[in-house]
Amino acid sequence: MSAPTDRIRQINDEATDAIAAASSSEELEDLRVRHLGRKAELTTILRGISDLPADERGPVGKAGNEVRSSLEALISSRGAELDAAELSESLAGDRVDVTLPGSPAQAVGHLHLVTRTRRLIEDIMVGLGYRVLEGPEVEIDYYNFTALNHPPGHPARMEQDTFYVAPGSLSKAALDSARVASEKAEADGTATPDDELVVLRTHTSPMQVRAMEETEPPIFIAVPGKCYRRDTIDATHLPMFHQMEGLAVAEDITLADLQGTLREMLRGLFGPGREARMRPHFFPFTEPSVEFDVSCFRCDATGELADGSRCPLCKGIGWVEVGGAGMVDPNVFGFVEGHGYDPERVQGFAFGFGIERMAMLLHGVPDLRLFVENDVRVLEQFS
Repeated sequence: MSAPTDRIRQINDEATDAIAAASSSEELEDLRVRHLGRKAELTTILRGISDLPADERGPVGKAGNEVRSSLEALISSRGAELDAAELSESLAGDRVDVTLPGSPAQAVGHLHLVTRTRRLIEDIMVGLGYRVLEGPEVEIDYYNFTALNHPPGHPARMEQDTFYVAPGSLSKAALDSARVASEKAEADGTATPDDELVVLRTHTSPMQVRAMEETEPPIFIAVPGKCYRRDTIDATHLPMFHQMEGLAVAEDITLADLQGTLREMLRGLFGPGREARMRPHFFPFTEPSVEFDVSCFRCDATGELADGSRCPLCKGIGWVEVGGAGMVDPNVFGFVEGHGYDPERVQGFAFGFGIERMAMLLHGVPDLRLFVENDVRVLEQFS
């Protein structure tokens, strides 16, 4: 065997041992360059075949090419092993614990603006001595309309204003209770043909009657919750909204008590110094009925801003409309007279307003739809 062939075999043995002992991809690359690169000894031998005697060219070329192919295969195989080992080591070292906060840590969530406004109103009402109650969102016609002095054929009962649902939406206990109330109303001559129809409540006022059935006077309650009406969706209307209802009944309640209550509630919401104004209106379950306004807190009820321009909030009149109220109609007491609410002995007031409306005024939100679109850019402004 010629000297070049012997050297090729030695190179093969040295490179094979070195490749097998390589401990990293970088070390393996160095070995590839050293033994198979352009300046490698094996490459030099193969390039010099033409200078060898004729009888040596064939054996040297064959041996050199065999060794080159063998070393390339070894390097490829060892490279795959090292890559797999390094990947496993990297995954073990860089493992992400998905139960931990991200980096950077995500901000802690917060209550929705409507919920925060509702809780603020509840706190104010509790401070005024009221008890916060909640009632069913799926209600029967008797409590939603009849017992609140809405006569048959009243526009609010029509399907273009109210969502009617299947009676199965109420539990058997609720239906039985409703049937008893309906039968009593029929015996009293105050029932309507629709008393057992089931609706999504159009206001939280049904809890007035339900609470009076359970509690003798005096009674002071605040009832927050969702309501549903067939409204088109625009900047000031949604088919689902939140309302706060207030009811106070005792022997000596007057319209002056209503104004004082509204004033203190509005001061709790919009700041000290606010005043409440009442204007004549009509609601089926109050008599007399009023709409109430709060003195504008942006222009301090002057109608003008500091630069002399008209206040955009109150439109220059110094007052902002916020809700409806009035003295409880004696006809409503007639439905609960057997529970201690003799209209000749007790009287009271009720008021209601939209919680979204209050949130819009408090925080300058221009469009009601922003409360339900879940735009993070909006939500993060009220964290």
